Amino acid sequence: MSNTEIINIGIVGACGRGASFKSACDALEGVTIHAVCDINEEGLSDAADRLGATEKYLDYDEMLEKSDIQAVVIGTPMQLHVEQSIKALQKNIHVMCEVTAAVSMEECKQLVNACNQSEAIYMMAENYTYTKHNVLIKELARKGYFGELFYAEGEYLHELKELNEKTPWRRKWQNGIDGITYGTHSLGPILQWMEGDRVQSVCCVGSGNHYKDPRDENYAQDTSVMLCKTVKGALIKIRLDMISDRPHAMTNYQLQGKDGCYESNRNGLVNDGKIWFRELSSKVAWHNVDELTTLDSLAKKYLPEIWTSPPKAALKAGHGGGDYFEVLDWIDSIRGKIKCPIGIHEAMDMTLPGLVSQESISKDGAWLTVPDSRTWA
Repeated sequence: MSNTEIINIGIVGACGRGASFKSACDALEGVTIHAVCDINEEGLSDAADRLGATEKYLDYDEMLEKSDIQAVVIGTPMQLHVEQSIKALQKNIHVMCEVTAAVSMEECKQLVNACNQSEAIYMMAENYTYTKHNVLIKELARKGYFGELFYAEGEYLHELKELNEKTPWRRKWQNGIDGITYGTHSLGPILQWMEGDRVQSVCCVGSGNHYKDPRDENYAQDTSVMLCKTVKGALIKIRLDMISDRPHAMTNYQLQGKDGCYESNRNGLVNDGKIWFRELSSKVAWHNVDELTTLDSLAKKYLPEIWTSPPKAALKAGHGGGDYFEVLDWIDSIRGKIKCPIGIHEAMDMTLPGLVSQESISKDGAWLTVPDSRTWA
């Protein structure tokens, strides 16, 4: 596909999460939101107006069949992701799908098979890999400042009980299953920092059930902790809690190498976390915020160009600009300018450990192997 060729996009889930992709699509040359789809009949016309779409559909299959779209954004509940992705891929329609990629091991295999047989690009929309400081840490790790990486932590602490009642699918798929049901926001950036590595085995335990829903039924275990061992021997700890009563802490990260370490703060996407590099200081101590070795000063020197002077559309986009940059990479990969950064196997690397953790927690924290989707026929 040429750089000048128009890409007509269809958005499914346009009355909800799908609508958040508007600012990114509007900012990219040659990209048009052509069609929208949602089962919310009352809200669909308003969604079409807000997103500037010329076509609207209540039926996803009808949109894929009739609309002149080359790509689709899937912003629907997670249990629909694989079915809707496969239907588009079978028509060689490019896919950007919200997280997680799938909700079962069998679905993962079906999705990988569909990608292998399709000419279209599949990308999972893991936007936390694109936030400013996660991108900076990735670049610093790539340049070797941390030395050999051997430990990392990721947390997603976001109480969602009220939202469960507004979006009942979350009650089952995110807060009704023990284990790491929604772990890609935590694991995704870490795997990009540990370039060329993947999770090989996991174990998972939970803190027990301490909350009931309005129907007096137990949620899943409130906090789940997954330990991961990677192919290269690193240890990763992932904590997920979307149930416990607590202030929103969003995502938290730590990274440890032989020659440096990093800790994010707990202020969500606003990050002035702590960092230390042996190369920058002979003293093993957090770099003073007044020195020229803080995250902001490091960013001025090492942050990739996309974040040194981000367009206004990026600053307006959700998730710290992540929603803009992931769409930009998806479009650039469709046009053949770059390799898709979160293609099917990267999506599986981020999704499969959480699915295996759900089996581990049911087996009292047994260590279980995480398959490599690259070996699937």
